Amino acid sequence: MVTLIRTDAENDDLLSLVALLDEELKLRDGEDHYFFAQFNKLAGIIGAVVAYVNDEPIGCGAFKRFSDTEAEIKRMFVKPESRGQRIAANILTELESWAQENQFTACVLETGFKQPEAIALYKRSGYTVIPNYGQYSDVSASVCMRKGLNAAVAYSPNS
Repeated sequence: MVTLIRTDAENDDLLSLVALLDEELKLRDGEDHYFFAQFNKLAGIIGAVVAYVNDEPIGCGAFKRFSDTEAEIKRMFVKPESRGQRIAANILTELESWAQENQFTACVLETGFKQPEAIALYKRSGYTVIPNYGQYSDVSASVCMRKGLNAAVAYSPNS
């Protein structure tokens, strides 16, 4: 059984999962990695979720303030051996619920064309592609997405 824990950016399990995420992104992004890495820090994180199976951390995600009404989803990752079990979808749902509890009415995120699994997850979860924002505006490798939050999103997989 998967257990989701809400935590902060200082959590040791989160930090170890983010290190694995950065290793994977370095391989996927190639020479673009260092450009993207500068925007993938944990500074400004409001909340983070770590997924566990038998007390072993297997996945994570986080969010931070993007605007007064929008949270930005960051640092989504599930260990390769645990993928395909809807763990990332459950983490994302928990992050959306938490963002809504913090009075955000939408979530935005950036991913890349080299992460087709992530794009598929976000589309299945109700995100739509939007024009690239901020530092990603002129980055052809980026895909920016947005989802409005409403009461139907307030489901918690642990309830």
